[in-house]
Amino acid sequence: MLISQFKNDAGGVSVAVRNGTEAMVVDGVSSTLDLASRAIKDGTTIAQCLRAHSLGPAIDIEALAAEDRLLLPISHPDPAHMHLTGTGLTHLGSASTRDAMHAANKADPSTLTDSMKIFNMGLENGKPEPGKPGVQPEWFYKGNGTCAISPGAPLVSPAFADDGGEEPEIAGIYLIGDDGSPFRIGFALSNEFSDHVMERVNYLYLAHSKLRPASFGPEILVAPLPDDIRGTSAIRRDGEIIWEKPFLSGEANMSHTIANLEHHHFKYELFRQPGDIHVHMFGTATLSFADQVRAENGDVFEISAPQFGVPLRNPLAITPPASGVASVKVL
Repeated sequence: MLISQFKNDAGGVSVAVRNGTEAMVVDGVSSTLDLASRAIKDGTTIAQCLRAHSLGPAIDIEALAAEDRLLLPISHPDPAHMHLTGTGLTHLGSASTRDAMHAANKADPSTLTDSMKIFNMGLENGKPEPGKPGVQPEWFYKGNGTCAISPGAPLVSPAFADDGGEEPEIAGIYLIGDDGSPFRIGFALSNEFSDHVMERVNYLYLAHSKLRPASFGPEILVAPLPDDIRGTSAIRRDGEIIWEKPFLSGEANMSHTIANLEHHHFKYELFRQPGDIHVHMFGTATLSFADQVRAENGDVFEISAPQFGVPLRNPLAITPPASGVASVKVL
């Protein structure tokens, strides 16, 4: 089942649900947040909660995308109560590359970078037995809901950025219940937009490089995450594809379980505040930056995978260089 939000003809927000190709408007539901909150309150699943609502007319999700009417599949009325976070070094990459890497690493362990050490830690203990914690992954913060960009809207690279590039990922979508328990709503495609040139200068710049906008959706898959996800990441320039590459996700292609990544995020009480929404991105192994591609102003990032419905598309907008520096006023 896939859930999305869109601008209706009256200028408000409507929720759509679909099983298969046809999407239907859900009557009596003002938002995905409203739907998930009701399910938590009633102690039911979202699917069970939906059965209590009638369905309205069919809609064309792709047509809505073309009209820029698709919204984030979930949002919060107070953006400060939505958190965008992520993990890195969680995906395996190709088997041949991994085998070659392991052979080189075993030959001279003293040359390992901190990144490779964390990656190897995930290989060794990122998939613990059910109910037991595994090793911590790399973790980063992207921002709050002010950084969450609707499908179709521009991902803006700020004036101080060195670059702006896509990262095709799967994100878990969560709502925190009144008792502080995290509830997973489902999974969505995400573009964990980052500044890879800045990160390359020094790994300690990773935190800076991740403080960028991100987009996710347009639809939330309300189901367990498939073990083997095979998607495509592409960049279009003037309507033509200038770069395209498959990406893999799902636990069959990861060094961590989803449960382990969730544990190490929600173990912090900070991230268990009632009513908060979390969009937690699980990492990737595919970047255009790795192929020496530099996106330009107006290029469109396109991320797709069959299980997740409509592709996630966002153009790149580059802010002109600024003069001067940010100043702080003294009170």
